[in-house]
Amino acid sequence: MASYFDHAATTPMSLPAIEAFTEQIQQLGNPSSLHTQGRSVRKRVEEAREAIARAAGASPSEVIFTGSGTESNNLAIKGFYWKRLGEDKNRNVIVISAFEHHAILDPVEWLEEHEGAHVIQIPVTREGVVDLEALKDIVDKNRERIAVIAVMHSNNEIGTIQPIMDVVAIAGDIPVHTDAVQSFGKVAFDFTQLGVTSATISGHKVGGPLGVAALLLRRGIDVTPILHGGGQERDIRSGTLNAPAIVSFAAAATDGQIHREARYIYLRELRQYLIDSLTAVVPDIVVNGDIEPALPGIANLTFPGTESDGLLLLLDAEGIASSTGSACSAGVPRPSHVLLAMGLSERDARSSLRFSLGVSNTRAEIDQLSSVISSVVERARAALSRQ
Repeated sequence: MASYFDHAATTPMSLPAIEAFTEQIQQLGNPSSLHTQGRSVRKRVEEAREAIARAAGASPSEVIFTGSGTESNNLAIKGFYWKRLGEDKNRNVIVISAFEHHAILDPVEWLEEHEGAHVIQIPVTREGVVDLEALKDIVDKNRERIAVIAVMHSNNEIGTIQPIMDVVAIAGDIPVHTDAVQSFGKVAFDFTQLGVTSATISGHKVGGPLGVAALLLRRGIDVTPILHGGGQERDIRSGTLNAPAIVSFAAAATDGQIHREARYIYLRELRQYLIDSLTAVVPDIVVNGDIEPALPGIANLTFPGTESDGLLLLLDAEGIASSTGSACSAGVPRPSHVLLAMGLSERDARSSLRFSLGVSNTRAEIDQLSSVISSVVERARAALSRQ
C-alpha cells in the first residue's frame, strides 16, 4: 500500500473542484471577449472571484488571479519595491522573516543583486515564531527606508502560524505582505481582519488544480506590474484568465471553508497519532516547531544520526512519500534554511523530514509508516556511519 505524506507540496483535487473544472473546460469563450460566449465565461469567473473572496475574508475587487503562488509572491515583493522606490528613492529596504519560502527569498535576493535592494531578515525563535522585538527594532531604525515587509502566515516546513496582526501593528503605514499559501483553507484566515496589504493564496494546496493562484491586494493599493499586456486584473496582472482553473479553485475553496473545522480536528488528531506512533519505535526523534497555533497536518521530525535524503529514498522504496522540506527546493542537497534559522545545527537540519497530512490519510497508513520506520532509520544510520 502506497502512503502519501506530502500534502503540503500538493494535495489531491477535491470532487467539487474536479466537477467544476470538467464542466468549465468544455465552455468556449475568452472571458475578456464581448460576445455572448465570452460574457458567459466572464460571469463564471466573477462568480468564482466572489466565492474565493468570501472564503478569504476579502472583497471581490481585492482578488487578483495569477498562475501560481510563486507568481503572486513575486508580484507583491517586486511590485511594492518598485512602486515605493519610485515614490521615494530612499525606500530600498525589504524586511522578511529568516525562514520565508523560496518564492519570497529568491525574488528578494534577485532585487538585492539587480535592483539595489537592501535586505534585512527578522530572526525567528527556536520554537519557529518570528521575533517581534527584533522586528520592532528593525522598523524603528529603518521606517522611512522600508519598501515592504514580508512575513509568511504559516511556515510550510514546520507549520507554525505567525503573529501577523502584531507584525501589521508594528509596521504601521509600511505595506505588509503575507504568504498564506499553506494556511488558506486549513486554518482560520481573514484578509480584512489581519490588516495586511497583500496576501498570496494558491489553488492546488486546497484541493484545486495546479496552475492557478491569487494575490489578495487591498482596495485602493496599486503595485508595479511584472507582466504587461491586456490589462486584465486591475491592470496589475495581464494575461488571459484561466477560467476552468479559476472556477475549480473557487469550488475547492468553498468546499474547504465548509469542512475546515472538521478537517482541522481530524488532521490534528492524525498528526499526534503519527508522532506518538513513530516516537514509540524511534524514541530519540525530535519534533520541530511543536507549538500552538499551528497548521493541523504538518510534523517536522529530526532523526538523529541520519541523512534526510537517505531517509526519504528508503521510505520511498517502502511506498511512503515524505519530504525534506519545500518541494520547490527538492533535489538540492543542502540543509533546510528554516531549521537553521530556528537554531538547529547543520547536522540536525540534515537529519529532518516533513510529514504533511491530508484528509485522505488514515491511521492505517501511519501504522504502515511506523512498521518500517525503525528499520529505515537503522539502515540510514548504518549508511552514514560507513561514509
